[in-house]
Amino acid sequence: MRRSLAIFLAVTGIIVIFLVHSVYTLLTLLVEDGSADAIHSAEIPAPNSPLIDNMPHYIPKIIHQTYINDSVPEIWREPQRTCIDIHEDYEYKMWTDAKSRELIATEYPWFLNTFDNYSQPIQRADAIRYFVLAHFGGIYIDLDDGCNRRLDPLLSYPAWVRRTAPTGISNDAMGSIPQHPFFLLVIKSLREYDRNWRLPYITVMYSTGPLFLSVIWKKYMSSGSNVGDGVAGGRVRILMMDEYNRYPWSFFSHHKGSSWHGKDARLIFWMGSHWVMLTVMGFMLAGVVGFGLWWVWGRMLLLGQRRTKRRDGGGGGGVWERAMGWSWRGGKGGYELMERHQV
Repeated sequence: MRRSLAIFLAVTGIIVIFLVHSVYTLLTLLVEDGSADAIHSAEIPAPNSPLIDNMPHYIPKIIHQTYINDSVPEIWREPQRTCIDIHEDYEYKMWTDAKSRELIATEYPWFLNTFDNYSQPIQRADAIRYFVLAHFGGIYIDLDDGCNRRLDPLLSYPAWVRRTAPTGISNDAMGSIPQHPFFLLVIKSLREYDRNWRLPYITVMYSTGPLFLSVIWKKYMSSGSNVGDGVAGGRVRILMMDEYNRYPWSFFSHHKGSSWHGKDARLIFWMGSHWVMLTVMGFMLAGVVGFGLWWVWGRMLLLGQRRTKRRDGGGGGGVWERAMGWSWRGGKGGYELMERHQV
């Protein structure tokens, strides 16, 4: 009994350790708030403040955006215009599908096959934003993000991304110097995470989208690379929600977007809003599965003992037989159910 129990617990423990290891980075994201690397409001001068001129500018003055072609839908022209009009001294780059593929084919041919074979167009739109930041540097902005103020203060941080809810970081607004080690790691990791998870939303989020970026960010911090400010450093700063778009002095304003979301996204959002209930149900299911495995393990041992006794003509009853409510009576009858007072 003790040996069988030990084997069962060992196998169960190995399975649990494997599962936890597989999702460990995702679990750690639940408690990572990015506050240690936050860009605090106190660091950011007010709009049009002369203090902005005294701040170092590491990131080149380039604004990157992506779309299928140059004909941006009317719904996004206003936020696009706000970013262009107040940054007349910035270079503006619109990365169409054709221009994006040309850059990959010319500068990163090792990635072209992956780029061409993405199942969802948004995956290519996600991937190219990482490549252009790693290659040219600058600031990437989604078309559904408008600019409330000039982005000059954000040029003082060699690499930054924004915090998102409920956890992790997003890829809709990011900035970097060319060849920053974080974005080099991001583009290097894209092929490794190119997997089809059946649901389009999960596939996009975990192969190129915000969840992918959050996982790489967490691994980057765990590797000890997230240290050092200035051009020679590797630290990635975090633009928090207040500084992102909650106030008139925030950098961005958010407009209607997420045009790639499908029906499966509604399921994911529903799961996110009912995570407590689903967590409880998950533990209950794990308990039921654990009990089921325990019962099956006991039955397997019982059947093994039964065969052994039939072969050897032995009698008596083992621990598992008594635990399962059976006893060996010998003869043709074989095993029969014991009366409860015998157990």
